Amino acid sequence: MIAAAASSALLPVALAAQSARYLNPREVAEAQQQHAALVEEFGGAETGQRAAYVQSVGQRVAAYSGVANPGQSFRFTTLNSAVENAFAVPGGYIYITRQLMTLMNDESELAFALGHEAGHVAANHAQQRERVQRRNSIYGVFGAILGSVFGSSAVGNLLSQQAQLRTLSFSRQQEYDADRLATQYLARSGYDPAGGPGILAALARSGALEARVQGRETRSTPEWASTHPLSENRARQAQVMAQQTGRLGTGIRNRDHFLAQLDGTYVDDDPAQGVIEDVYFRHPGLRLQFAIPVGFQMQNGTRSVSISGSGGQAEFGGGGYQGPLESYAARVLQELGGGQRIAIAQPERTTINGMPAAVTATRAQAGSSWVDVSVVAYQWDRDTVYHFVMITRAGQGIGPFRSMVNSLRRLTPAEAAAIRPRVVDVVTVRAGDTVQSLASRMAYRSFRLERFLSLNGLAANSALSPGQKVKLVVYGTRRS
Repeated sequence: MIAAAASSALLPVALAAQSARYLNPREVAEAQQQHAALVEEFGGAETGQRAAYVQSVGQRVAAYSGVANPGQSFRFTTLNSAVENAFAVPGGYIYITRQLMTLMNDESELAFALGHEAGHVAANHAQQRERVQRRNSIYGVFGAILGSVFGSSAVGNLLSQQAQLRTLSFSRQQEYDADRLATQYLARSGYDPAGGPGILAALARSGALEARVQGRETRSTPEWASTHPLSENRARQAQVMAQQTGRLGTGIRNRDHFLAQLDGTYVDDDPAQGVIEDVYFRHPGLRLQFAIPVGFQMQNGTRSVSISGSGGQAEFGGGGYQGPLESYAARVLQELGGGQRIAIAQPERTTINGMPAAVTATRAQAGSSWVDVSVVAYQWDRDTVYHFVMITRAGQGIGPFRSMVNSLRRLTPAEAAAIRPRVVDVVTVRAGDTVQSLASRMAYRSFRLERFLSLNGLAANSALSPGQKVKLVVYGTRRS
């Protein structure tokens, strides 16, 4: 238990255990080797002023972690990802997504999130539990499913080029320990420890809102992104810990400076990677679109899009290819089979929306049942082929996904140009503004008021004051 005002209570656990903890050189080397591929898999790293700002805040709190040479031991990266997440890998590399930052309302909340991850590193949580292998690419998650279907570990060899990078899932107690450490880091580095309950409450609000819109939205959160348990109970515990420092309500918040850094940040998908809206996936750069069936969800990845629902699982991908279309379709199944001998149906030629297409399938055993694994490949142009891979119950073939398979089409130049990103717009409240009037400007078709309130931590009856700054999500301009 943390004593209320004792200075020793503010001493990080890692620092109390020893004067300074040096990171494992092997883990540092692994983190360095994995960094570039991990960044690519999560949409790339942000650069410039905002990235430098995140690095500076992270270094400020990590200085109190008890890790030796924190300025050199920790590296903080802002990821261009639409998933609300922050995580650390052994070796001192810490990552935070721009999407998570959009939930925050001041610098102390950012400091807590980064301090929490630094706490995992400082407390050596990775060595206190069994490591869990996770495939972070969408292709990797789908490939793991196919690997179990085909009973082939060789699928993993195929997917190694898709950045099968390791993150760690920590126990609930380790998460609370990291929260406690982050609270201590905030107090010692001069931040208001209110940042902890602030961001955890924001995450709880976001999760509750997502539960409300589920079924009306088609975006899913991948299993590998759920590295942190989110709950109101965790936020309440963080509030107690913040009070026990004796410094709650004092210290740095830097709200205006934080919001200035956040202004213009992409929200949800980056159009350069394609966007999900309603049942549609659209990619302005590739000028393509498809629609998923009702009741299914999508998750956008750097190289592919995964689709899942009670009727089956699918993935959309592809790229440069020259050769017979039938050979491409068969090769997709053979590669996913990990080199095993698979009985593949002779690919059949057809035409879909004016495009030459090839269809093939195989049947495989998944546990005690059988499934159909189907491929539909499209000749997009002379040098490009796209495809869907689908897993359904035996006998269904592509049935549950037939509408999706038939929906792939080219976007017109005007349609592609009309796809714009959502961005954070920090506005100053004027006389007469209400939560309802400001919420009406949100760039969503549904739940505008609820999204606005959740984003800003407001209630429906909150009174706004002229001069107050709030966040909106509006349509912006694509980066060149």
